Amino acid sequence: MHVKLQLNGTIVPIGWRFFALILAIVAAPAFASADELAAIRERVASYQTAYNQHDAKAVAEHWSEDAEYIRESGDRVRGRAAIQKVFEKLFAEDPELQLNVTVTNVRLVSPDVAVEDGKAEVSGEQGPVLESTYTAVNVKKNGVWYVDSIRETDLPAPPSNYERLKELSWMIGEWTSKEGDAVVKAKCDWAKNKNFITRSFSITIKDKLEISGTQVIGWDAPTGKIKSWMFDSDGGVAEGVWTRKGNSWSVNTAASMPDGSKGSAVHVMTYLDDTSFTWHTVNRELDGEILPNIDEVTIVRVTGQ
Repeated sequence: MHVKLQLNGTIVPIGWRFFALILAIVAAPAFASADELAAIRERVASYQTAYNQHDAKAVAEHWSEDAEYIRESGDRVRGRAAIQKVFEKLFAEDPELQLNVTVTNVRLVSPDVAVEDGKAEVSGEQGPVLESTYTAVNVKKNGVWYVDSIRETDLPAPPSNYERLKELSWMIGEWTSKEGDAVVKAKCDWAKNKNFITRSFSITIKDKLEISGTQVIGWDAPTGKIKSWMFDSDGGVAEGVWTRKGNSWSVNTAASMPDGSKGSAVHVMTYLDDTSFTWHTVNRELDGEILPNIDEVTIVRVTGQ
């Protein structure tokens, strides 16, 4: 059997074997199927979950037996067992470590080999979010995709004032205080890159919300001091300068009321332990009129959530 193939207007006879080969190539399904790409992304999500649960064994099981981990420093870690030890050490050193992975591209170079590019963000108690890009080679064995090698490159760390604010890291979390019919609730979080601490608060009396607001705490470079800016639901605005003495912080605050009047006060917070601190207010004034001090209350960390 012979088949004639027309190339650029010229009729060329070709053998049937070659013709069958062309048909086979045209008819063959592409190995870069959507199912395989989805399976790889699912493994990435599973890896992230294991990391954020600080399960070093589960993290390592996402790597092939002979995998190689090339760190940004150039250090090479070979083998699943050695990789597990790396993550055991990381999780022990920083119990707050969390990972966020963004896959930017996956391409299959064969039915059982895929190259994955992405970006990783790692946050923890040791400082701002660390970002890196990575390239991973994934291999498929017995129907399961495994990481066979990863090379990562750290991105320049964003500017952060964490070192100047870390003395207030004990504030991070949820807090509450109850005095008679009044319930005070507050929640403090790090902003991205740990340049600021954000604090939201509310005061409820007899189950009725009386006031709420937001405070931002940060480093003020021109003055070389920690400062805060507070905005409440009544329209009041306050600015405070923080001073530390031992385990106490005094916040010298100047406020503008919704009606245009001016006030000032010194709020004093004293750290007791990781679960409690005290708060009291002195030197209160409103348009030059001296107001009574606010007695000390103990505020406790919300637990069991």
